[in-house]
Amino acid sequence: MKATFLGHSCIQLELSANVLLFDPFIRPNKLAAHIDVSQLKPDYILLSHGHEDHIADLEEIQKNSSAKVICIADMVSWLSSKGISNTHTMNIGGSYQFDFGQVKMVHALHSSSMPDGTYGGNPAGFIVDADGTKIYFAGDTALHSDMQFLADEHLDWAFLPIGDNFTMGVDGAIKASRLINCKNVVAIHYNTFPVIMIDEEETKRKFSAAGINLKILPIGDSIIL
Repeated sequence: MKATFLGHSCIQLELSANVLLFDPFIRPNKLAAHIDVSQLKPDYILLSHGHEDHIADLEEIQKNSSAKVICIADMVSWLSSKGISNTHTMNIGGSYQFDFGQVKMVHALHSSSMPDGTYGGNPAGFIVDADGTKIYFAGDTALHSDMQFLADEHLDWAFLPIGDNFTMGVDGAIKASRLINCKNVVAIHYNTFPVIMIDEEETKRKFSAAGINLKILPIGDSIIL
């Protein structure tokens, strides 16, 4: 399984037979100007919630790729209004066996609405179990006690927000890593806006001191999970 960081919270996962894309927000992100959105052709797009900074490039990428969109059930009306009908809707706590592996939708503590202000349902995270690797994509979330229930999932990697202000920050993400019992973390949701800038060296120092393997990937770089 190869993970590529496309900026902000956008992650592409390349599996043995399919490509998954999480929270496509690329074109409005000046830090990701070198990423060619037109070349992204995922088989599935997973949406953690409806905020603009997580779905800005959804329509273009979905129409270019015909990808199936996996999201909370309440988003389906908005997606339909955008001409997106290839969807698989879920809800918190539910899981489904796709051709590439299993996806479970889990709780995230945040807010959610679509870019036009319409109801977007509850925010969510995802656990993806595929190709012998299990990952947790937390989406936008605060630290919350439900994370302790993920400790039994035997996660290999976690994608956690660390930018603070809108989500948990570095200290919260370290506590979250302990709650979910996962020592391999890829950072998301940081540096895109002034209010979520981080001190990368201090962040690495804190995670290292906590015994957690943190990866802060340059935009466009990949890692084998």
